Amino acid sequence: MAGVVQVGGRGVPITPGAGLHTARVAWRHSLRFRLALVYTLVALALISVIGLGVITLLLRQMDAQFDARLSERADTLAEAYVGQRLGKVSVPAGGYTMLIGKDGRVTVASLSLVDYDKSPFPFADQTQVTIQDTPVRAVTRKVGDFGTLWVGLPTDALVDARASAGRALALALLVTPVLMLLIGLWVGRRALNGLGRAAALADQIDPTHSVATLPLPAREDEVHRLLTAINRLLVRIDAGQAREKQLLGQIVHELGAPLTVLRASLARASERTSDPEVQRAALVADELTFTTQDLMQLARGQLELKLAWHFIPARTLQGRLDRLVPGTVFDGDWTGSLLCDPDRLTQAIRNLLANGRRAAGPDGRVVITLTETPEVITFRVCDTGPGLPAELGDRIFEPFVSGSGSSGLGLSVSRQIALMHGGTLTASTQRASGAEFVLTIPGAALGDDEDEVGEG
Repeated sequence: MAGVVQVGGRGVPITPGAGLHTARVAWRHSLRFRLALVYTLVALALISVIGLGVITLLLRQMDAQFDARLSERADTLAEAYVGQRLGKVSVPAGGYTMLIGKDGRVTVASLSLVDYDKSPFPFADQTQVTIQDTPVRAVTRKVGDFGTLWVGLPTDALVDARASAGRALALALLVTPVLMLLIGLWVGRRALNGLGRAAALADQIDPTHSVATLPLPAREDEVHRLLTAINRLLVRIDAGQAREKQLLGQIVHELGAPLTVLRASLARASERTSDPEVQRAALVADELTFTTQDLMQLARGQLELKLAWHFIPARTLQGRLDRLVPGTVFDGDWTGSLLCDPDRLTQAIRNLLANGRRAAGPDGRVVITLTETPEVITFRVCDTGPGLPAELGDRIFEPFVSGSGSSGLGLSVSRQIALMHGGTLTASTQRASGAEFVLTIPGAALGDDEDEVGEG
């Protein structure tokens, strides 16, 4: 059943199942996800650039401090050696020291380098060496006329600092995008919540009724501006629909009076003569009267049909259809009886046959097959035309949508009549060629419930 949603203080009708296909937006199509992803990538780029810059600056400062410390130690030891004339010098712990004579041999070495004592100097012109699996950075100083002083400090602290900085940056690059994406999705959900609700309400509005404006958020932001523009568009659409309905109502009103006179005249003429052309013209006048009534209901914004139930032979319906759409081939079993509104059911099936005749052309073939079971009566209308346009699908039953050059109102009315009978109307294209319409109504075997027969 159709429902009503409150929009802007007004009740707006919604159709069954309307908006269900857009109730949940796939994550890859979500604006909220795309915004969060963009901000995440921007944050990742900024963290990468800023993090690398800060770490590089810190490591350079550490290198400068290390070099200053190494140079200070080398200068201090060089002055001590010169002052004590190569006597015994106290060497600070945590470093390496060697004194190289003019002959290139080590004359004095610290305890950790005792293996190099009295041996040729192995690290000529090298500032980065490895001693006992420990990286060492070294400098040299001239010591008067005695030779060269070589001083080294282990750089394992610098190596550990670089490794720690790299791990910290890698952790930041891994954790920050995840946190930014989650926070962005949460913030985006709150920021776009009003737009999502407005989209859901807009998707549920039935365009066959008066178009109501959407509620505006309290904050005058971009969403407010967008909804304001949509509301202005809805107002223009509503005004255009009102003008169209007014014009349609005036046209139907102008047609109503002549058709009433024509129908009465043909009814009196058919009573005085048995001319089949007069009887056919009377039926056509009846159908035109029903069509103008349907157009009037459409002009009022809804299609409401009133049914007058009767129990009739199927042959009676066949005779009416044969006079209205000559050349129709009747197949199946037409010997049973139907519980229906004869005029409306004739109108519904006549629309299907007329569509088939237009599609098949003068040389084509239109066949209607009647099958009956205790539960359902089925009318199957087939033609030899090109078939239904694939791009229309079920929209072929919407008002003023046509694939055969007609007004597009007949199939909409036919489906409405089938639904009001408690049945269905579907359409498809046959494998060989041509369209197939299947109209069903409940069978005449209704049991003991006789109240329905008296409905009118």
